[in-house]
Amino acid sequence: MATLMIQGTTSDAGKTTVVAALCRWLARQGVSVAPFKPQNMALNSAVTTDGGEIGRSTALQALACGIEPHSDMNPVLLKPQSDSGAQVILRGQVHGNMGALDYHAYKAEAMEAVMAAWRSLSERYDVIIAEGAGSPAEVNLRANDIANMGFAEAADCPVLLVGDIDRGGVFAQLVGTLELISSSEQQRTKGFIINRFRGDISLLEPGLDWLADRTGKPVMGVLPYLHGLIVDSEDSIGTTGTSEAGALNVIVPVLPRISNHNDFDPLRLHPGVNLQFIGPDQPIPAADLIILPGSKSTRTDLAFLHAQGWTQAIQKHLRYGGKVFGICGGFQMLGSSVDDPDGLEGQSGSTKGLGLLAMATTMVAGKQLKNVRGTLNPAATDCVQAEIGFSGYEMHNGVSEGAALAHPLGRIDGSNEGAMSTDGQIAGTYVHGIFDEPAACDALLQWAGLNQSGAAVDYQSHRLAQLDRLADQVEQHLDTDWLCDLLGLPAAAAAPKEMNQQ
Repeated sequence: MATLMIQGTTSDAGKTTVVAALCRWLARQGVSVAPFKPQNMALNSAVTTDGGEIGRSTALQALACGIEPHSDMNPVLLKPQSDSGAQVILRGQVHGNMGALDYHAYKAEAMEAVMAAWRSLSERYDVIIAEGAGSPAEVNLRANDIANMGFAEAADCPVLLVGDIDRGGVFAQLVGTLELISSSEQQRTKGFIINRFRGDISLLEPGLDWLADRTGKPVMGVLPYLHGLIVDSEDSIGTTGTSEAGALNVIVPVLPRISNHNDFDPLRLHPGVNLQFIGPDQPIPAADLIILPGSKSTRTDLAFLHAQGWTQAIQKHLRYGGKVFGICGGFQMLGSSVDDPDGLEGQSGSTKGLGLLAMATTMVAGKQLKNVRGTLNPAATDCVQAEIGFSGYEMHNGVSEGAALAHPLGRIDGSNEGAMSTDGQIAGTYVHGIFDEPAACDALLQWAGLNQSGAAVDYQSHRLAQLDRLADQVEQHLDTDWLCDLLGLPAAAAAPKEMNQQ
């Protein structure tokens, strides 16, 4: 077993895509490879094959490897619930809520879970490509570090450092990071990858030579800026997309604790949809469809929705014939109230909902974590034909009850799922990924007013194509023989092998 860790000079330096690219390239060479992220802080997560949850970006990397996501791949997941507190997920399961100082003191124990997961994963795969978090040069967080060099030292694995040249200052980033880590950490940093370069490479080469002379470490390669790349984001909300004239206008309010915003990637890719994310203090413009997203702190985000005046905007939108859709936490907000008697998502109490569906939600212990498949209810709207399937996953604490649930949006394993108002204007679901299947996406967009069908993107095929695009960049722009030597593998094959598509 060999482990290689990819660390970055900053957050969003491109660690996630570099790890995904390396995983995909190695898998195409026939290498048994798996991703690993010791600690992740993100509100985008995915359900694993063993019934846990991990960061969504790590699940994408598992897809790149051609394997199912497992809780061992991301043993510590922190899901922020406030500016100073988070839900702590250990090896896929909820451990509890902690403030920042409490968690900092707990990290030595969390490290035990990290190393146990890494050892378990190492028994099953020949190569592990690990991803750091943030930067290893955060000197205030170095004590008991488990996310970057702390793990690399414990696992005794080599590190490659990624810098983002598109932001500028990449040489200062790389050299400065090396200066701020210990001598042993400098020694295990074997080289650099420069990410997101655009321009004439000959203008960069003098800088690459200087960097190698200055640090004594090679530049493994320079990866180009990939225009139009849309892959599962770890944190930042992607806004890039294309749409045709006369497209359906879809609005998503960006709530402070918005979660699983990858739900909207299929809409970003749809040529018939103009998707807009509306942030704080922005008015909600005229639209055909407003979608309330998932939330890690439903009551807090619901209060924010009220405070922004967006409640009145939604009511006006409905009076003018617009449609409203809610996903998970957004679905809960559509009811009369959201109650959290035990403070599972923050302070205990109750918050008034939007009152658009006849139901109420209570937060209860025991998070629902499951991958699901179902069918849309043909009785919900005339636009939905019989037996249109959808797939996705549920990830929530709340239990909703009320008359609205008797008119479901769909069915899963013979049971009602979600709800739709009797006038057909309002609908909601607990299923994340409801737009991923092209037929379901088309049907729901037709319900919202889109006068076309068959244009939805097969999102799973799109993800695989993007991963292959990333792997192609490894093949073309990185020193793959040097990489194989670092991992103790034979020299790279001349041509990639075919992979079984999940």
